[in-house]
Amino acid sequence: MAILKTQYDVIVFGAGPAGTAAAYGLIGQKSVLVIENDLFGGTCPNRGCDPKKMLYSAVEAKDRVARMQGSGLTDVPQIDWPQLMAFKRAYTSQIPSGTQKGLTAAGIETYHGQAEFVDEHRVKLADQSIVSADHIILATGRKPRQLNLPGSDLLKTSTDFLDLSTLPAHITFIGAGLVTMELANIANQAGADVDIVHHNEQPLKAFAQPLVEILIQQMIDEGVTFHFDQTVKAVAKTESGYELTTDKETLASDYVVAAVGRDASLEGLQLAKAGVRTSKKGIIVDDHLQTSATSIYAVGDVLDKPQPKLTPVSSYEGRYVAQLLTGQTTQPIQYPAIPHILFGTTEIGQVGVSYQEASAHPDRFDISSLDVTHWYTYNRVKDEAARVIVIRSAKSHQVIGATVLSSMAEHLLNALTAVLDLKLTNQQIQQTIFAYPSIASDLQYLI
Repeated sequence: MAILKTQYDVIVFGAGPAGTAAAYGLIGQKSVLVIENDLFGGTCPNRGCDPKKMLYSAVEAKDRVARMQGSGLTDVPQIDWPQLMAFKRAYTSQIPSGTQKGLTAAGIETYHGQAEFVDEHRVKLADQSIVSADHIILATGRKPRQLNLPGSDLLKTSTDFLDLSTLPAHITFIGAGLVTMELANIANQAGADVDIVHHNEQPLKAFAQPLVEILIQQMIDEGVTFHFDQTVKAVAKTESGYELTTDKETLASDYVVAAVGRDASLEGLQLAKAGVRTSKKGIIVDDHLQTSATSIYAVGDVLDKPQPKLTPVSSYEGRYVAQLLTGQTTQPIQYPAIPHILFGTTEIGQVGVSYQEASAHPDRFDISSLDVTHWYTYNRVKDEAARVIVIRSAKSHQVIGATVLSSMAEHLLNALTAVLDLKLTNQQIQQTIFAYPSIASDLQYLI
């Protein structure tokens, strides 16, 4: 697409949730150019959370039926992978063009291709033309981390898995983080044999370990095989598939996915020419999301930050920088409570003060651990792993954190997030009438 101008008020690198949120927040007040060198829309809707959750639509339906065997339902349906993938692609195929058209219709100019900094205000495009701006926002996101070992070129990523036309009979995942646990559950429920190799014995360290142990046992019971405390040394192609060599054993597989984290997408930007400082974790910013170059900001997953790298957090940051640049605020960014969840047939999620922090400071926090499998809400759907951990301030008795494990954890987690953000008290919850019986109506017994 031809660039009509050479000077803009703001240039945004990246057309994912962070970049587009910033761009839309500038409409009517700033001239904006959005540069994207990959898919418009970014990782989440194209090859991340959205397509993953679409695959889970079938997985969740199958799981609900399986739970109700002998309680009103007979026969568990099987997942038709090609049909499910066609369903997913019908959605994802429209994202790039739809995102770009939406930006254009809003009066935001776009450029699809590589670009790099010349200096703090000037950017060189792939055709060697130069565009400049008063301010620049970096929102280039992250990409799957590559392993450095013999045969690493044979390894697939989450991107590859989420676009598989045919489901392999045997899939091995390297790493036991969020991405692996979610995709492994999909593959297992869809009929594949699944192995997970993890370098230590404690996956998902961000979540409450007592609940993680329950989740892992559930996956084992469903047929997933874990190989803990092992390091993959090499991967090789064989006549029938692949062979993984660890420091303890040799494994055969039809498909191998490396999911060992994600790195900031900074290649080719020439950030040093603009004076932008980075770390191994991403772009360094201050409490206004300003980089070491005063006219350049960074938002989203590309940041070196303690907050979870999640789509709604990225959008929140994009909107915040737009407010800064339009004079709507001068205050440092303040994050609300951020729920963090692992999706699956059994979900685990947390918000606010973590179980680990509360356990380390018993003088400051009170912890209530509840087995809610016998509660009506969970017994109704035969959820045998439902647990809730509620964390309160020892001083005020206010709820300031929670961890939830259940097949419907996302719904209770969102309700608890509202409780934390609004600082609702037990009395206020008791005075609220919820639709009953529902997940939200359980709040009066939890808070």
